[in-house]
Amino acid sequence: MINAIIFDFGDVFINLDKETTENEFKKLGLESLNDPLLVKNDLFEKGKITEEEFLGSFQTFIPNATFKEIKKAWNTILGDFPLYRLEFLQMLAGKYRLFLLSNTDSIHIKHFEKKYGPSFTKDFYQCFERVYFSYEMGMRKPDEAIYNFVLKQNELTPRNTLFVDDKKANTDSAKALGIQVWNLQVGQEDVVDLFEIEVF
Repeated sequence: MINAIIFDFGDVFINLDKETTENEFKKLGLESLNDPLLVKNDLFEKGKITEEEFLGSFQTFIPNATFKEIKKAWNTILGDFPLYRLEFLQMLAGKYRLFLLSNTDSIHIKHFEKKYGPSFTKDFYQCFERVYFSYEMGMRKPDEAIYNFVLKQNELTPRNTLFVDDKKANTDSAKALGIQVWNLQVGQEDVVDLFEIEVF
């Protein structure tokens, strides 16, 4: 029986607008996030490099872009957060142990909190026993260590724990540890469809 649920954040609660981000970077002269930038993103999401180092890595490819312009383009990925999802989460909070586990960085979280304001973000965070952001943990999904850390710290039993994430690599890694998983299909499923999946 499921008694704990670990949720991803992006494209589970808040919608991600990858197309707009791509277009904004194209305006700055960057066709796409290349391998060197993806490596830096990985490091930044683990909190291994500073915000300045991360933004500076973009200037290697778009030297005329300012930090402010790069940061603005980077933040366009954060789209809308439908209120009905927050209300659904609040309903769950009294029935299950809830956790948030997100691969993210300090720039995106600061922007999210500013964009949605203290009241909304407080209501969101209060639904969870603990909120885990990769940049604060020094590790990220799909590394098994991140799941083991959350399980151990909260004394969770894998078979009684459900992990919800839109990326198959992340749910596959959690599943290998015996955690129940839902690989949510963005655009076809919504987190509020939770009770329609097999484990319930």
